[in-house]
Amino acid sequence: MAQDMNPRTCIVTRAEKSPDEMIRFVVGPENQVFPDLKRKLPGRGVWVTATRKVLEEAVSKKLFARGFKDKVQADENLPQLVEDLLRQTALQALAMAKKAGLVATGQAKAEAMIRDGASLALLQASDAGTDGVKKLAAALKAQKVYEEREIMLINEFTSEELDKTLNGTNTMYVALLKGGASKKLVKLMNRLMNYKAQAA
Repeated sequence: MAQDMNPRTCIVTRAEKSPDEMIRFVVGPENQVFPDLKRKLPGRGVWVTATRKVLEEAVSKKLFARGFKDKVQADENLPQLVEDLLRQTALQALAMAKKAGLVATGQAKAEAMIRDGASLALLQASDAGTDGVKKLAAALKAQKVYEEREIMLINEFTSEELDKTLNGTNTMYVALLKGGASKKLVKLMNRLMNYKAQAA
């Protein structure tokens, strides 16, 4: 069944936005507020614009109680919990992209896929070496000029996180090839980076 995509009202800004631009929250056991990233949990939900800054305001001003019209508990660590869940969801999507055969690891393979125009995005470990970063930056720049299409650069994850997700060793560079699973990952990464970019 398709999800309802009607606009929702943020309990902080009172602005109406599409569900994809917001995060739904529900009340769990002991009146604790929890994020419902997949928008599938039962019960009444309230909506907050999907940025850390706005969520921090919702917590600090106790706006969830107003939204739910009840005494609820929104932990001060809720903004970090949401960020952690967004990261986890993106890494799960990366694992699915690998299962779909849409992942090429290693500097040489990644560079080749970028220059061939086969790559949708490049995941570069946050602790990658300078030489590799420079070489792939040059490949990304050349491909943008040639195809007039900018390949998304993702440097959100450490090599350890990439190793764990892809069952690899010393994974520094991952080319994400074009395909449905890759598009889903890119969408999730945009959501994560937008959430973090608006942090105070």
